[in-house]
Amino acid sequence: MPADFPPWDRVYAFFRRWRETGLLTEFHDRLRGKVREAAGREPEPSAAIIDSQSVKADAVVGADSRGYDGGKKINGRRRHLICDTLGLLLMIHVRAGDVTDRQAATDLLPGLVNRFPTVTKLWADGGYTGTLITWALAALHLVVTVIKRTDDVCGFVVLPRRWCVERSFAWLLRSRRLARDYERRPGSSEALIRWSMTMLTIRRLAVPRRA
Repeated sequence: MPADFPPWDRVYAFFRRWRETGLLTEFHDRLRGKVREAAGREPEPSAAIIDSQSVKADAVVGADSRGYDGGKKINGRRRHLICDTLGLLLMIHVRAGDVTDRQAATDLLPGLVNRFPTVTKLWADGGYTGTLITWALAALHLVVTVIKRTDDVCGFVVLPRRWCVERSFAWLLRSRRLARDYERRPGSSEALIRWSMTMLTIRRLAVPRRA
């Protein structure tokens, strides 16, 4: 801990209290609404983008919450993130690395439409194809559009809508604590991601608006 901080157990007690009571989520969501209003948008989004990011797990991460992502060849955890079209965080679930995108989306999407009933469109990559699309439309009235990378394209290509969530993952990696997963509990990882996005929204609100 920094020298001017209280003892670590007191700092962690505040962190745990904000995490467990939902104060952190409420604080972050209010700031996100302010940033959207400052950008000329409605406080609540109408569309979102979903994707996942695999990160290596530290030795403190137990076997019950870590797994091997065969596609990325990473032993750790996977961050399943939903953001708005500005790249601001809407939902975050941290799961073991072997949990597929479709499995995580099945858990995430009901919470998304419950928390954000205004969201009717969702963009995703090829990992979310299959019965998930028809299930989301029938059960949640959510239109999921898959944006795939064409086979005849070589090298880096900016894909419509999907670049927003990729940029959000890049923002997270600016926080050194999120370079890999150091947390014993997935809930603590989710809280630190919300803190990282909270700092981003505060910086945006602190920038003087041009006349």
